[in-house]
Amino acid sequence: MRVIAGKARGKHLRSPRGVSLRPTSDLVRGAIFSMLESVATDWSSVLDLYAGTGSMGIEALSRGAGWVDFVEHNPRCCAIIKENLENAGLAAQAHVYCCSVARALSFLNRKYGIILLGPPYADLSVVEVLEKLFDSCLVAADCTLVVEHSVRLPLSPAYGDFHLVKERRHGDTCISVYREEVLT
Repeated sequence: MRVIAGKARGKHLRSPRGVSLRPTSDLVRGAIFSMLESVATDWSSVLDLYAGTGSMGIEALSRGAGWVDFVEHNPRCCAIIKENLENAGLAAQAHVYCCSVARALSFLNRKYGIILLGPPYADLSVVEVLEKLFDSCLVAADCTLVVEHSVRLPLSPAYGDFHLVKERRHGDTCISVYREEVLT
């Protein structure tokens, strides 16, 4: 696995041994960032939930994001994220929270322009997490939210004022992009 674009392009990213992960493939990561580049306007602060190896947030930093907060509950993965950030030269622009997503949502208070979610495909609580996120103070006025999920877990076309603006499928992976509907 490697960073595919930006200032850290080509840097290899490690994955912890003995931990069951489904890292986002280079193909899917490229598709996600292609979609983000066409709809996201605020790259100043990114939240990477279910961060795993940190590949999504590191890709965002490499492509010009100002800051990324990573949330991952597995301590071995948290250590790998920190190592990957150091190796990519991006550690000064990030913080790793080693806790559950539910706990992080209870104390984080920054507004994010981009929120990335890559939950385990078997984790059905992602719908609850989305509902909490859209009602939280974490969502900036012009926030773009990206969910990488199984095609077998269809998401709603709307959560509150947020509507599905793009959706792409790559094998068993579905990428859903949400933005707030602005009434004029």
